[in-house]
Amino acid sequence: MTKTMEATLTKPETLRADWFAFSLCSLSYLLGGTASTLMATFLPVAIPELLGKSVSEAQLGDVGAYISAAFLYGWMAGGLLFGLVGDRIGRARAVAFVTFLYGIAMVLTVFAPSWPIMLLCRFLTGAGVGGVLLLTTVYLSEIWPEKSRAVVLGILAVMFPVGIVATGGLNAGLVPWRQAFWLGIIPVLVSLLMFVRLPESDNWIRLRQRPNSEKAWTPADRTNLLTGVVIFGAVLIGLWGTFSWIPTWVQSLLPAGQAGGRERGLTMMLLGIGGIIGGMLSGVLIGRLGTRTTLLLTFAGCAGGCALLFLSNRQFSPVIYAETALVALFFGISQGALSSIIPALFPVRIRATAAGISFNIGRFFTATAVFFVGTMVAGLGGFGNALLIFSIAFLIAWMAVFVRYRPTAPNPSANAAR
Repeated sequence: MTKTMEATLTKPETLRADWFAFSLCSLSYLLGGTASTLMATFLPVAIPELLGKSVSEAQLGDVGAYISAAFLYGWMAGGLLFGLVGDRIGRARAVAFVTFLYGIAMVLTVFAPSWPIMLLCRFLTGAGVGGVLLLTTVYLSEIWPEKSRAVVLGILAVMFPVGIVATGGLNAGLVPWRQAFWLGIIPVLVSLLMFVRLPESDNWIRLRQRPNSEKAWTPADRTNLLTGVVIFGAVLIGLWGTFSWIPTWVQSLLPAGQAGGRERGLTMMLLGIGGIIGGMLSGVLIGRLGTRTTLLLTFAGCAGGCALLFLSNRQFSPVIYAETALVALFFGISQGALSSIIPALFPVRIRATAAGISFNIGRFFTATAVFFVGTMVAGLGGFGNALLIFSIAFLIAWMAVFVRYRPTAPNPSANAAR
């Protein structure tokens, strides 16, 4: 809340206003999880309809790679661009805009007549989601009272996998893929409420009132930025090179002609549930083991879980559900841990910009890498072997933490006020 607003509101009213802001941000964050993964679960049925013909596994991989890459390029562009925008025009207005952007892009997806138009829709959806995940975290870290800030940000972090569970529910419930994207109406309505009711960050307002408060970067800022880019970038390649393709991999293990909607939907729900539990555990693990040990154990678990999943299954069986849940648990811990660690490395004056760079530079390589999925599927004998190659990125992240990461950043709650 701003000082002016705080002066005119009683404490209960101020608390209600904060919770209202949190509710809007959480809903946008949650639906961002659904927007991100909705197309991944529907790829096996959406691509043949968009192409107007049946497709082979390799063709599914090729066209699916373009659609996935468009989303990831958009996510990267949104995270980079809207971090700069948020530092300049304010957190509240920027959060409202990016929520509107991905909502309206989802609605447009309903009417996409061909897969090239689908690429544009997914790019815009990714841009909005990338902005939401960055800016809601930064915004709430600045408006929320310090005493309970960590708890609130922890709750926010699990909203994304809650949205993934919703994706699985839509697919398991056999909702037609175009109808599912009408869900975009909800973030559009949320964005309108944000424009009208979301208070601006008082920290950002005070910073903008200082005439000489331009965003100078210190050597420590640059070092932290390089560390964040390397570690998070490697994790992104491993995560999105496997996570978004697991439902399609599950489909490839089923007998020819089997629809697979239930299996793909339940798999996506398990990925989301594992992410929720992992995100909630991340803070506990960091508190008990420290950030460095937590990251090392988590990345080892990601790599080992993927090896177990993709090497031990050549046809579908219920054990895949258990192994998927295990992998998702480590995925969730990695995202929860990195989401809390990286923004805290930077002061308010550059936080949205620096966190946006750390979180999103790696998306360029992730999006580019998925272009090779179709070729890898054909050359390596199936989706499982191709996805196993992408999981090697978790070992690269492990090495980056082991060699480069030394947790010397200030206390996150103290840094939030800088």
